[in-house]
Amino acid sequence: MERYNLAVLTKKIYDSGFTFFTFKTLKDVLKIKKESTLFNVIKKLLKAEVLIKIEKNKYLLKNAEVSDFSLANFIYQPSYISFESALNFYGVLPQFPYEISSATPKKTLRKIFQEKVFSYTHIKRELFWGYERKENFIIAFLEKALLDQLYIASKGYKKINLDEYDLSQINISRLKRYLKKYPQTKQFRKVIKTLKKHIPNI
Repeated sequence: MERYNLAVLTKKIYDSGFTFFTFKTLKDVLKIKKESTLFNVIKKLLKAEVLIKIEKNKYLLKNAEVSDFSLANFIYQPSYISFESALNFYGVLPQFPYEISSATPKKTLRKIFQEKVFSYTHIKRELFWGYERKENFIIAFLEKALLDQLYIASKGYKKINLDEYDLSQINISRLKRYLKKYPQTKQFRKVIKTLKKHIPNI
């Protein structure tokens, strides 16, 4: 087996500028073609605390300053920050949510890393839009996060109390435009009727 200098490999990792690494990223950065060799190298990098293992084939640079939101994006892809987390970020919900919540077209699941809970709620692929890159993470626009929350609530998966929401920042025209793209089910229309009590001109 070809021998690799750990100090040289560590320098390559830091020089890459990356914070998050997949097995493939490490393969490209370290230029190690043989997978068995790369697995051994990764073990050494973990033992030397250059990297932290998040889960299978996903790693984080040790001591890197990363936000919970960018970590959430990386852990389960594709996904974007939405629901309570996004609404708290925009100041719509005052209380900080226990979980970092995201929307995904994949299956619903929860993951725990470093004692933090990352929840991913399934939405239809045709509803996977209305987000942007802000700083170093991908998050729903305020209006999309609100509608995601209302849509999931209409299906009985989340509870909402609109009296607790500060809706003063809502962009009415964007909200109207987005609203038209959601399935107009009986349950969803009922929730939107409640929203209209707080925002009459939608």
